[in-house]
Amino acid sequence: MMRVRSNLIVGLALAVVATLSWALNFIAPYVTGAYTIYDLMIVRFLIAGALGLGVVLLYRARLRLLRLDQVLLAAGLGVIGYLGYSACIAAGIIFGGPVLTPAFIGMVPVLLALLGNATTKTLQWSKLAIPLVFLTVGLLLSNLGAVHQPVAGQGSWLMGLLFSIGAVILWLAFSWLNQRALLKLSPNASGVWTGLMMAGAGIGTVCLLPAIQAFDLLELPRVGFSFSVAGHLYLWSFVIALMSSFVGAWAWNAASRRLPMVLSGQLIALESLFATLLGLWFHGRLPTLLEMSGLAAVLVGVIMAVRIILVSRGSTVARVP
Repeated sequence: MMRVRSNLIVGLALAVVATLSWALNFIAPYVTGAYTIYDLMIVRFLIAGALGLGVVLLYRARLRLLRLDQVLLAAGLGVIGYLGYSACIAAGIIFGGPVLTPAFIGMVPVLLALLGNATTKTLQWSKLAIPLVFLTVGLLLSNLGAVHQPVAGQGSWLMGLLFSIGAVILWLAFSWLNQRALLKLSPNASGVWTGLMMAGAGIGTVCLLPAIQAFDLLELPRVGFSFSVAGHLYLWSFVIALMSSFVGAWAWNAASRRLPMVLSGQLIALESLFATLLGLWFHGRLPTLLEMSGLAAVLVGVIMAVRIILVSRGSTVARVP
């Protein structure tokens, strides 16, 4: 009994570490300092690409387990699920504020399960009616709350909404394609697979760099590259890349081995909560009543839906790093 309780406590702690690590994706717009979000994203994904290349070299013997099309798919998934997803999150927060985008991302576990149920129906849709009502009302309240907050310019809220939806679409596409690919992947190749995705994000960043520079979007050439000037930018880029890619994945996998499937599936929703709290902390304000009600409704809807889905299907909603 004591061992079971100890495993549960450790598992909960690891789940909190994992979801908090993923939530660091959402603070990128707040830690740029004298630089722009483009500077931070470029440096972050160059670091992530270098870390991924290191992982590929570490597991280079297992690279032979992958076909060329699998290598290219892994790199492409890195562009979609790492670079594209994070860019949409950053833009959504810049235009829509600290609550709107996390509220949409909080729906991802449920949407993944709904996508699976739509392709292979194993659950009656009527069972999800109440959770979906909570989710819809929560998103509506979050949107109303975002509309009444100060915005960066005319049409800002709409841009935030579009980028938030884009982030959800990219993550759903990434998860679906990645899950299908993993079914055909050798278990010994999972490490090099993750490394290839990170390296792909880095390569995608290098390809985008000339266009970003051509539009004069970078402050690094003007403000300076030296560590004395840009040290905070390098540090935050490294921390976000390391935590969201390595630590989050490791902690979640370790938590999943210690927690019941129903509980671990629900805990994914903590990412949305942590992302909102971090965003509000950087903004130096408390959530409005509308924002608090909307986020609470989304979280309740997610927890209810994930519990129904996991109990009914006897499976877990897993977050792929």
